[in-house]
Amino acid sequence: FHSPMYFFLSHLAFSDISLSSVTVPKMLMDMHTGQRCIPYVGCMSQLYFFILFGTLDNLLLTVMAYDRYVAICHPLHYTTIMREELCALLVAFFWIISCGNALLHTLLLVRLSFCANNVVTQFFCDLTVLLKLSCSDTFLNELVIFTEGGMLIFLPLAIVLGSYIRIGTIILRDPSTKRLMKVFSICGSHLLVVFLYYGTSTGVYFLSSSWDSKDIIASVMYMVVTPMLNPLIYSFRN
Repeated sequence: FHSPMYFFLSHLAFSDISLSSVTVPKMLMDMHTGQRCIPYVGCMSQLYFFILFGTLDNLLLTVMAYDRYVAICHPLHYTTIMREELCALLVAFFWIISCGNALLHTLLLVRLSFCANNVVTQFFCDLTVLLKLSCSDTFLNELVIFTEGGMLIFLPLAIVLGSYIRIGTIILRDPSTKRLMKVFSICGSHLLVVFLYYGTSTGVYFLSSSWDSKDIIASVMYMVVTPMLNPLIYSFRN
């Protein structure tokens, strides 16, 4: 029962550490020196790894939700469905998808030219902010974001919601305190992590019209606080 969960969790922990490491050291250095600048190559590299580990986080949370669904709704078939070979193939596939997604967006951004006003209104090189600085036609970039990027955001979110809706319907058929406590012990930590991840990312990318101080605080929650809390949440579960 625990093997697939901890296998996915180990990759999630590595992804969280890497996601924070992409932006936090540069942010701390800028706060210490007061020189808030980044070279072009460094900005593109930061963008690539930010998209890579952000996408990987999203996909890992999705497969972990499916793992919870199988464990609760099909416990007798759990070992046959969540086989070790399947888990390894899924994680390898997620790494390939994440690398390809990050490379695609980075290459599309590199072909653009930037105007004189190259002030990034964020503490890291975010794709949406960089597109606003470009004086080239960004239609192709925006089209890729809304199609390919939307599939990698809304499809996993739909799988997560579908998994927990199905779990809820199964539990409500025969509710009991013991059963509810068991389900909460299995799903509680993952639900909290999903809420933090999607809640903060929604606040950053969908509920903000312009990058002001409140949006920067939300992005700090998304980039720094959430990855830091994930190990603590799962440690409490252990």
